[in-house]
Amino acid sequence: MHIVTGGAGFIGSAFVWKLNQMGITDIVVVDELGTSESWKNLVSLRYADYLHKDTFLDMVLHDELPFGVDSVTHMGACSSTTEQDADYLMENNYRYSVTLAAWCLEHGARFINASSAATYGDGSRGFSDDEARLGELRPLNMYGYSKQLFDLWAQREGVLGSLASLKFFNVFGPNEYHKGDMMSVICKAHTQIGQTGKLKLFKSYHPDYPDGGQMRDFVYVKDCVDVMWWLLMHPEVGGVFNVGTGRARSWNDLARSVFAAMGLPEAIEYIDMPEQLRGKYQYYTQAEMTKLAATGCPVQFTSLEDAAKDYVQGYLAREERYL
Repeated sequence: MHIVTGGAGFIGSAFVWKLNQMGITDIVVVDELGTSESWKNLVSLRYADYLHKDTFLDMVLHDELPFGVDSVTHMGACSSTTEQDADYLMENNYRYSVTLAAWCLEHGARFINASSAATYGDGSRGFSDDEARLGELRPLNMYGYSKQLFDLWAQREGVLGSLASLKFFNVFGPNEYHKGDMMSVICKAHTQIGQTGKLKLFKSYHPDYPDGGQMRDFVYVKDCVDVMWWLLMHPEVGGVFNVGTGRARSWNDLARSVFAAMGLPEAIEYIDMPEQLRGKYQYYTQAEMTKLAATGCPVQFTSLEDAAKDYVQGYLAREERYL
């Protein structure tokens, strides 16, 4: 059985879709649906069962899972970068992850973990996934720190080589519609442009970057799950790995891609950035991808323009938006 935690979430449900594409349906989705719209991500997917995250954790803690486990792909976490409850993040993001990883290592199951590019903080220490530099990173928010703590735990325990922890950069694509303020700018832009004919981007408060010139490594969710699939099929490959394109692009580039995909003229308005974000804002992210490439992972990442076109025309513009 393949366990996907956060399986109703964005990347998690996309990975269940990928497993289905590869003919795999012996999947248990673990999540906490609550009153969110994330259940819609599951409607078209095929899986064997669903477990609430607390029920699943209790089964793991008591070693009472009623099925054999081949893999745990752990995408479940509070993904809000603005979450203020540090104790909650410690338990939900860090402690939960450690518990699952330890169980998988003890039982010989493949463990793939969602880390984050948020661990890199302001980027002043670079974006290298070299494990020798893990301890040098200084996340800017508690979310990033909760992810960093897991990677440091795995390193301290000497088990990094026996699992894969993935530092996702700016992921976008189908199945993110339930995320509210945490949806990608492409998803928000499609709605905003459709309603107003223009897109609002933050002004820059850094002399090296023009308005809209702030840069991110935007990566399509379909490429992310291709990487995850390859790692699932190659359990001998372990460590911390960046998942990005390796090419930083500006918010202006992203805006142009969306306007082009919608067949509309560019109309960008630059607005003030909220005060509370200015001191914690990343002006540049770009994944170093040589480490993943060196493993033999064959995934070729889609360009921003092609990915935006696929997302906008294949999903956002259609009534049936889900994978």
